[in-house]
Amino acid sequence: MGKTALFVFADGLEELEAVAPLDILRRSGVDCAVASQTGRLEVTGRNGITLKADCHFEDVADKPFDLLVLPGGPGVHALRNTPALIEVLQKQASAGKALAAICAAPTVLQDAGLLEGRSYTAHFTVADELPDIREDSAVVVDGNIITSRGAGTAVEFGLTLAKILTGEDTAKEVADSIHFRPVPLSPAG
Repeated sequence: MGKTALFVFADGLEELEAVAPLDILRRSGVDCAVASQTGRLEVTGRNGITLKADCHFEDVADKPFDLLVLPGGPGVHALRNTPALIEVLQKQASAGKALAAICAAPTVLQDAGLLEGRSYTAHFTVADELPDIREDSAVVVDGNIITSRGAGTAVEFGLTLAKILTGEDTAKEVADSIHFRPVPLSPAG
C-alpha cells in the first residue's frame, strides 16, 4: 500500500507553501488528501488565489495518514483555533507518524505541545513564540517533525517530505524532473 499525506488548508494560507509540497508529493506517488478547515471546499490564500480542497477536515480527522502537512501564512491563526486539529496532531505524533509545518505553522505544533526539546525552524516573524528557531537550515528534520522556513523553501521542503515518504531515489527523480538546483544567493552588485 502506498504512502498517504493529509494537507490542512485554511483561508489566508501561503499558496506556494501549500501547492509546492503537494505537487512534489503527488509527483512522488504519494496519495495526498487536501482538507479544508473553513467549512467550504474553496480556500482563498493570502495572495487571493483560490484553491479547492478534496474534503472537509472533519470528514478525515479520524483517518490515519503517514504524514500531516500544515502550510503557513496568516491562515495559521485559524488552524491554531481548531481544537480538533490540535488533537489530530497529538494523535499523529503519539502514533509515530510524520508531522510537517512550514513558515508560521510550527506554532500550531507548539500549541499541540510537540516542539518541546525538538530542533525546528520557522519564519522569523514567529521568533517571539518560537525562540529556538534554527536559522542555519531551510528544512529541519527531528524525528517525525519536519519544519521549514517559508515560501522560498517550499520546494526543498516538499522534496524532503518526498524523501522521507518515498525514498531518496524517488525524491531525486522528482528534483531532476523539475530542474531543482539550490542556487546560493549572492549580493547584488
